[in-house]
Amino acid sequence: MTEPAGFRAMLRRMQSWEGFLLAVLLFIVLVNSAATPHYLTVGNQINLFVLSIEKAMVALAMTFVIVNAEIDLSVGSMMGLSACAFGWMVNNGVDAALAILICLAVGAAGGAFNALFIVRFGLPSLVVTLATLIGFRGLARVLVEDRGYGGFPDWFNALGQQGLVGRVPLSVIVFFGLFALCYVILQHSGFGRKTYAIGTNRAVAEYAGIDTGRHKTLIFVASGFVAAVAGLFFAARVGAVRGDVAFGFELDIITIVLLGGVSIFGGVGSMVGVFLSILIVLNLRNGMALQNITGHIQTGVIGALLIASVIAPRVRLAALFPRAYGARSRAASGAGRAP
Repeated sequence: MTEPAGFRAMLRRMQSWEGFLLAVLLFIVLVNSAATPHYLTVGNQINLFVLSIEKAMVALAMTFVIVNAEIDLSVGSMMGLSACAFGWMVNNGVDAALAILICLAVGAAGGAFNALFIVRFGLPSLVVTLATLIGFRGLARVLVEDRGYGGFPDWFNALGQQGLVGRVPLSVIVFFGLFALCYVILQHSGFGRKTYAIGTNRAVAEYAGIDTGRHKTLIFVASGFVAAVAGLFFAARVGAVRGDVAFGFELDIITIVLLGGVSIFGGVGSMVGVFLSILIVLNLRNGMALQNITGHIQTGVIGALLIASVIAPRVRLAALFPRAYGARSRAASGAGRAP
């Protein structure tokens, strides 16, 4: 008897990497709900997003960077620079609204600065963004030194601390709006198809008439801009800034993207997979926090996830999840394509 087409489509989806991530997410939710009675409360589910929403925002932009076969290690430092620049300006008499605009411009300029050396001078993005990771963090510490800046306007703090729709703050609403926008652009637009094409094989993309330099520049500018937005939301949520704002956030952000099925070699990945990965990391951290597991152990677990997400395409488990790993293997051999 022939299986219905709808059933076959659902079976294929469950055999994909996204289906595997969904199963992992459900397992984590079940374990957390059994271990902690307060896990499934509305307040905890909102806090689950609020406390890490800035990382989730930047992960969406990082998806474009890595699909494009590049990396941006400077996003955490740009978040810190944006937050510290805002705090410094407000405490030196600059209007808060104007300070926000300046910080967003700084984020875009930082992304353009990265792109200049990557596109114009042909330097590896790993090297360039490692340098700007140090440089942007250094600028943030120069601005605030060893001090902490607070005393922001109430309306600014409300952006990250008070509910805009019920108990849901603006930052969470912005994240879901950004996810919808990124999903449409990456999966259903010409810009997204060019991103996959460049990540798969830049030389072939150039022969096809794609302006790869301009495309990469736009992606890095967007990455810096989104990091600046996330830094401002972090400042609003905490109500104060210091030189170590968002220190080490790039580890979680890159882990989320790679765990979501985006190949480190570029050319393969989906925004749905990254969204599921965001939920996995947020629920995993939330569950460990509710069980009083220290931050150092949490970071170790996230680091282990990062290692696993990188080596997974190269191990024998590919035989168990052919659909999940097949696309990654094609990317590694230079024949990947957009899902």
